[in-house]
Amino acid sequence: MTSAPGRRYDAVVVGAGPNGLVAANVLLDAGWSVLVLEAQPTVGGAVRSDRELHPDFVHDTFSAFYPLALASRAITSLRLEDHGLAWEHAPAVLGNPFGDGQWAVLHRDRERTAAGMDALHPGDGEAWLELCRTWDRIGGALVDGLTSPFPPVRAGARLLPALARAGGLDTVRRLATPVASLGREMFGGPAGGLLLAGNAGHADFPLSSPGSGVFGVLMSMLAQTVGFPVPRGGAQALTDALVTRLTSIGGRVETGREVTRVVVRDGRAVGVQTRDGEAYDARAVVADVVAPKLFGGLVPREDLPARVVRGMRHFELDPGTVKVDWALTGAIPWTGRPDDSPGTVHVADSVEEMTETLAKVSSGVVPDRPFLLTGQMTTSDPSRSPAGTESFWAYTHVPQPAMTRRDAGEGVTGRWDHDDLERFADRMQARIEARAPGFGDLVAARRVMGPHELEARNANLVGGAINGGTSQLHQELVFRPVPAMRGRAATGVPGLFLASASAHPGGGVHGAAGANAARAALWEHRTRRLRGGRS
Repeated sequence: MTSAPGRRYDAVVVGAGPNGLVAANVLLDAGWSVLVLEAQPTVGGAVRSDRELHPDFVHDTFSAFYPLALASRAITSLRLEDHGLAWEHAPAVLGNPFGDGQWAVLHRDRERTAAGMDALHPGDGEAWLELCRTWDRIGGALVDGLTSPFPPVRAGARLLPALARAGGLDTVRRLATPVASLGREMFGGPAGGLLLAGNAGHADFPLSSPGSGVFGVLMSMLAQTVGFPVPRGGAQALTDALVTRLTSIGGRVETGREVTRVVVRDGRAVGVQTRDGEAYDARAVVADVVAPKLFGGLVPREDLPARVVRGMRHFELDPGTVKVDWALTGAIPWTGRPDDSPGTVHVADSVEEMTETLAKVSSGVVPDRPFLLTGQMTTSDPSRSPAGTESFWAYTHVPQPAMTRRDAGEGVTGRWDHDDLERFADRMQARIEARAPGFGDLVAARRVMGPHELEARNANLVGGAINGGTSQLHQELVFRPVPAMRGRAATGVPGLFLASASAHPGGGVHGAAGANAARAALWEHRTRRLRGGRS
């Protein structure tokens, strides 16, 4: 197929986030003509960076570390390094301070990780190495299975014998164990459990729930094998590489073009309309759009299958988010700071505290001691700010604005207006100050973004939900986003495909949802032609 002139394309992609851009690249590689329409003035969705806070400091506006981008074939197959992308790594991957100046530290060198654990509690190092050996046997097949279209037939065929070699049912049971229990089962000291639980806390699993264990192991082992890399120069560099590749093979991206309707005619999606009155025809519409804004939003309910409408009544978003960026005049004075500074630092005193905090969030309570995920970006990539300074951020989950019942501390109403955000940011900063006395003296500038600000900058982040819907088991795999779709990109409306984090396999910058949607569109087109339908 050759590029289509005018207002007809083989595919229109709605949204220029990483999933939308991956989908566009896959379709272009198949010879389709592709137009990407983005409502924001800047491409990237939740993969963007800026200098708003301070002109000398680059801050990643949303996401920052990208282990899944190095683990997912959807992105690695695009060879973005050939299009300007370069990766950087901090001296150590991840750290969690605890106790009286002690640290759990994860290095890309598993032997160093194990040695640090053994120094804290003899025997824990070998337990960590055994987990790494298990991952060596099953990790590749597991990641491929989680990021493949559902059901993952080929990856499953590899995973089953790998599990058998790695311990069979005992390994399956361990992966199904809630992460809070898994840490206690595997390690005698606190360090291993803190690393597993903190990594599970990147999603919205209650740490006492099934599913949290496998996610904690997944993120910990990716940290151990590929690290937590960052794009040199800022998250925008990853987006820029996707766009450069896309345009180099004939794709078109237009920003400031908000799609307001997916046009459905005779039961089939045939194009889109934009807020400025333009219309584009397409044989496929690929929507990098959060499910609640697509189903019943861009696509009216009357154009949807009844089973999708019913399923969306029970669709559950993940919690909201508050993110704080700091421009710091010096290195963070962490108590007991490791010789090799980690790029990512989790701030939680114990697994028990972490478990209690995340349970509060899921029950609508604003936490008094929030669990912080933080990023030392200049430590990870020296180009982010002047030498001797630090571009730093922290984020934490909070209840969705509509779901907030009360504050476990004092002064936060749950409206998440300016005053709420400043009070809660002070609470977050106090947590860091307790582990890094003098932190506040280094703050040259601070920016606070809450649920409303995040959604204003990226409409997919409804109420600050960053994963396109809860990651809990009742809304994963065949249940994502609704049981009617059975974990597939096809929406029940021919010609319309879901490519956002609301689709399987969910949140994270892996591009798999976009690649799956693109392949589903190609498959539908091939089968339609074989059946004699119009192309």
